[in-house]
Amino acid sequence: MPPGKERSAWVITLAAAAILMVTMGARQSLGLFISPLQSSTGLGITTISLAFAIAQLMWGVIQPVSGAVADRYGPARILIAGLVVLAIGMAVTPFMTSGFGLIVSLGVLSAIGAGAGSFSVLIGAAAQHLTTDKRGKAAGIINAGGSLGQFVFAPVAQTLIQMLGWMGAMWSLAVITVGALPLVGVVSPAGPVRGGAGAVGSAPWQAVQDAIEDRSYLLLNAGFFTCGFHIAFLVTHLPGEVNLCGLPPSVASWSLALIGLANIVGSLIAGSFTQRFRSKYILATMYGSRALLIGWYLVAPRTKWTFYSFAVGLGLTWLATVPPTATIVGKLFGIRYLSTLFGLTLLSHQIGGFLGAYLGGLALVRFGDYQWMWYADMALAAAAAVINLPIREARIAPVSSPA
Repeated sequence: MPPGKERSAWVITLAAAAILMVTMGARQSLGLFISPLQSSTGLGITTISLAFAIAQLMWGVIQPVSGAVADRYGPARILIAGLVVLAIGMAVTPFMTSGFGLIVSLGVLSAIGAGAGSFSVLIGAAAQHLTTDKRGKAAGIINAGGSLGQFVFAPVAQTLIQMLGWMGAMWSLAVITVGALPLVGVVSPAGPVRGGAGAVGSAPWQAVQDAIEDRSYLLLNAGFFTCGFHIAFLVTHLPGEVNLCGLPPSVASWSLALIGLANIVGSLIAGSFTQRFRSKYILATMYGSRALLIGWYLVAPRTKWTFYSFAVGLGLTWLATVPPTATIVGKLFGIRYLSTLFGLTLLSHQIGGFLGAYLGGLALVRFGDYQWMWYADMALAAAAAVINLPIREARIAPVSSPA
């Protein structure tokens, strides 16, 4: 690749990371609004959890759709629509006083908007401009942008809630989201969408049909389902867990921020490791480490330092699973329909997310705490570690030393 084109590709990658910083930062901080929402609207935790669970599902449902649109027409249209819809969803939330209204604003509009401006479209856009050996690293950088958003937005959102009230904070997030629109032109420069070598089929639906008949792709989706389950459970109910332990809300916001900060490191490491190790082993190691970390948390004293340590440990693998997962999809099927196929994988992630968010609320109502959810979380993480091992993936070719 000529040096000029390579520099342009990395500029596109950084702009994609900046957009993901906004969409993921806003989305991942919404759990901080659960308590003020409950106090203000009088809606029960089960109703609010259902809205957040539907948001998890809709964020996933839009991924293959937005990916297919981006593969066909380029990413600009879908990114603009996503940012605008995300802002509208947050802007109208303060006017919703019923469970149905909350489902529409946060469960549908905000989720669809955030999903349209998320991993599948942004990673696919960058991949079109990079060689195979650079795509994992680029995915790590884009993913780190989302983690930086969580680190920045969580304490900012908590501060805004305290200063402006939850309504003012929600409107502020909507304004920030609109401010990301100029970055779309950088991510999607003028020019035709380029297909990749090794593309599958002649149309997105043919690529999807071939993919769902591939055992390795199904195993990858099963592991990613588990990832979605415990991430959604934690991002939705960690503030509630902190509250049950008698700790102040600031512990929850800083824990979410630390998860995001640690995931910046984890995402960059994971992206780099895809050039040295097979991605299925990277994923198995990540999921196995989560099972061990949750086991440690269950026996640790419930102090703020336990939560901060847990957040850092979990953050190292939080969404660092994205670069190796996207890398495997690209290896199996090429990049022509990467946005579509990785979007479908993200849908499986969010089906798990729906269950993690909703069952967390049900568990709290039924048992008064989240203990059984932690057990389920740990068991699923261990299962995901095993599920990834049989995935078909070529060995990493050794890099020859210069003469």
